[in-house]
Amino acid sequence: MTSENHGTLKGDTALVMSPTGSATQGSPVSPSTSKPMPELPDELVQAGWSKCWSKRENRPYWFNRFTNQSLWEMPVLGQHDVISDPLGLNAAPASAEGAGDAGLGNGQRKRRLSDEASLGGPNSFKRPKVVVYNSECIFQFSPLIYWDLDIQTNAVIKERAPADHLPPHPEIELQRAQLTTKLRQHYHELCYQREGIEPPRESFNRWLLERKVLDKGPDPLLPSECDPIISPSMFREVMNDIPIRLSRIKYKEEARKLLFKYAEAAKKMIDSRNASPDSRKVVKWNAEDTMNWLRRDHSASKEDYMDRLEHLRKQCGPHVAAVARDSVEGICTKIYHISAEYVRRIRQTHLNLLKDCNITGEMPDLQDRLVYCYPVRLALPSPPQPRVELHFENDIACLRYKGEMVKVNRGYFAKLELLYRYSCIDDPRFEKFLSRVWCLIKRYQVMFGAGVNEGTGLQGALPVPVFEALNKQFGVTFECFASPLNSYFKQFCSAFPDTDGFFGSRGPFLNFSPASGSFEANPPFCEELMDAMVTHFEELLEKSSEPLSFIIFVPEWRDPLTPALKRMETSIYRRHQMSVPAFEHEYRSGSQHICKKEEMYYKAVHGTAVVFLQNAAGFAKWEPTLERIQELLAAYQVSGRALGSPGPSSTPTMPSPASVGGLGDKDSTSARAAPERSASLDTLSTASQDNSSISSPVEKMPPEAASV
Repeated sequence: MTSENHGTLKGDTALVMSPTGSATQGSPVSPSTSKPMPELPDELVQAGWSKCWSKRENRPYWFNRFTNQSLWEMPVLGQHDVISDPLGLNAAPASAEGAGDAGLGNGQRKRRLSDEASLGGPNSFKRPKVVVYNSECIFQFSPLIYWDLDIQTNAVIKERAPADHLPPHPEIELQRAQLTTKLRQHYHELCYQREGIEPPRESFNRWLLERKVLDKGPDPLLPSECDPIISPSMFREVMNDIPIRLSRIKYKEEARKLLFKYAEAAKKMIDSRNASPDSRKVVKWNAEDTMNWLRRDHSASKEDYMDRLEHLRKQCGPHVAAVARDSVEGICTKIYHISAEYVRRIRQTHLNLLKDCNITGEMPDLQDRLVYCYPVRLALPSPPQPRVELHFENDIACLRYKGEMVKVNRGYFAKLELLYRYSCIDDPRFEKFLSRVWCLIKRYQVMFGAGVNEGTGLQGALPVPVFEALNKQFGVTFECFASPLNSYFKQFCSAFPDTDGFFGSRGPFLNFSPASGSFEANPPFCEELMDAMVTHFEELLEKSSEPLSFIIFVPEWRDPLTPALKRMETSIYRRHQMSVPAFEHEYRSGSQHICKKEEMYYKAVHGTAVVFLQNAAGFAKWEPTLERIQELLAAYQVSGRALGSPGPSSTPTMPSPASVGGLGDKDSTSARAAPERSASLDTLSTASQDNSSISSPVEKMPPEAASV
C-alpha cells in the first residue's frame, strides 16, 4: 500500500499537521480539540514522517510516506516499531476485489485496470487520491504513466568493481553549476569579442558531449583530460557561422538581405585580418561584384539570390576560413583550459569535504562470474547530506537548497522514488533521498543550459507504444542512452554514474560491456558520440557468442551521410534496416519531467533510420521478421492524436536524444545546424543474414545481479 492511499481508509480523515501544529485541511472538518503540537525535527521530516490527525480517534498520529508506518507517539529515528500500526494502514485489503487481485503482479494488475478502462468498466474513471507529503495533504488525479518499471532485465554482464566517482553532495553540485554557467558565459564572450557572432545554438552542449567521449578526467560533467585539446565539434560549428550565421529563408527579401550581409561581412573580415594579398583580392572582388549586382538587379527571384549566395560562399569561404582559423582554435583552446581549471577547483573542494567527514572506502573482492546487470555502486560512502526543502505547487514538486530551486512534475517525482527504492542500497530510510534528487535534477538542468528549450533534445524519448512493441516483439529490456527522468525501463545507461546510479543507471554506455541481452539505443545526435557508439557495438558483437541485439534509432542525415550511419549500413552485423518518414512519427519532449501534458509530444522534422545490429545468436532469438517489423511500425503511428509542434525549437538546431550517455539520454528531432542535413524519406531496403541458431544463456530470470 502506498502513501497515496493514506487518509482514505478505515474512516480516518487525512488532516495533516504542519510543523507548527496547525492542521492542513485534507477534510472540511477540523478537530475542535486540536492543540499546538511540537515541531517535527528535520531528521524526521527528511525520513518521510508527517504529523496527521485521526478524526476517528480524535488525536494526532505520525505517518511515514516511505514505509507506510503509523505511530501514536512521535517516532524516534532508529527505534521505529514496524508492528506499531494503530490505524491498520499496512493491512492487506479484505474486499473481494482486493482478494481477486492479490495473485496478480504489478504489470498484470496495471493491464487489467487498463483493459477495464478501455471497456468502460468500473475503473474507467480517474480516481482522486490523497497524497500526504511533508505536512501537506493534496488531492490529485492518477497521472498518465510513461514508463514500465516492472520489466526485468535480460542484460548479462561480468561482475564489476564499484565506481571510483566521488559521491554527490548538494554543496559540490552547486559549485559545479555556478562554474559551468560561468564557462558558458566565457564562451559567449569569446565568440562575440573575437568573431562578432553569437555562439552557435547548443554548440556548448554538443561540446560537452563530444569531449566526454575522449575525456579521462575525474569530473562527470566538465572535461579536463582530452586529446586533442581543440574540439572538432566546437571548431566546426563556430567556423560554420563565420562571417555570419546563415538561417532558413522563406521569402525573397530575406534572401536579398542575407546575400548583402554575407558580402559585407566577408569584405570587412578580410580587411581587418592578416590575410594574404591573393585572398584579399579574391574576397574583395567577389563581394563588390555581388553588391553591384544587387544594386542593378531588382527583379531577381529568391532562387536567384540563393544561387548567388552559394556561389559567393564557394569563392570567399576558403579565404575567410583561413584568416579565422587561428582565432577559432584559440576560442576552443581557451574554453578547454578554463574547464580544466574549474575541474581542479571542484575536485579539491570535494576531497576536502570528504576528508572533513572522514570518508574512506574499501574495494570488495570480485568473482569472475556473469550476473544480471545492476546499478552503478560507488566505492566511497556518501557523506552526511544537508537539508533540502520540499514543497508542492499544484502538480510540481519543488526542491530547494540554499535558495537554488529545482522542479519536477509530481508523477516523475514519484517515479524517482520508485527507482530509488529499487536501486539504492545504502539509504533504506530515504534520509538522503531529497538531497540526491536535488543533485540529479540540478546536474541535468546545468547541462541543458538556460535558454528557451535549450538542451531538451538531449532528453527526448521514443513514444511509449514503440517501447512496448520493442519489448514484446524483440525482448528489449534496456536503454543504452537514457536518464532517470526519461527512461522507460528501470535498467538503462546514462551520462552521470555518480548521481544516476542511485536511481538505476548502469553508468555511461561506452563503459558498459554486456555479454548478452536485447537493447534499444537512441543516442544524442553528436557525430563523434554516434561514431564511438558504433565502434563499441561492433566490439561487443564480435566478442560475444551469446544472444546480443542492438536496435538503433538515429537521424537519417544523408547530405552528407554521417559516418555512424554509413558504418552501420555496411556492418557485417546488420540484419535489417528501415526508415520512418519525417512528420509521420513523434517523440516525447526532452522536458517531459516538467512540461505540460499538451507539450509532451512533438513531431519529427526529419526521417529516423532504425538499424538492427545482432550477432548470430541474437539474430536467431530476436530475428526482425516481417510480422515483428510491422508491429513496430504500427506502434509508431499516432493513434488519432493530433501531432504537436515540429520539435522543441523553431531555430534550426541539432537534435540530441539522450541523457547523454553513453553519454546519455534519448532522442529529439529538431533540424540540425552545422552543417544542416536533409532527411531522406525513402524506405531503405532490408537485409537478413546468418540464420544460425544458438541457445540463450539464461531462460529464467532471477533477481537483478544474481549469478547466471
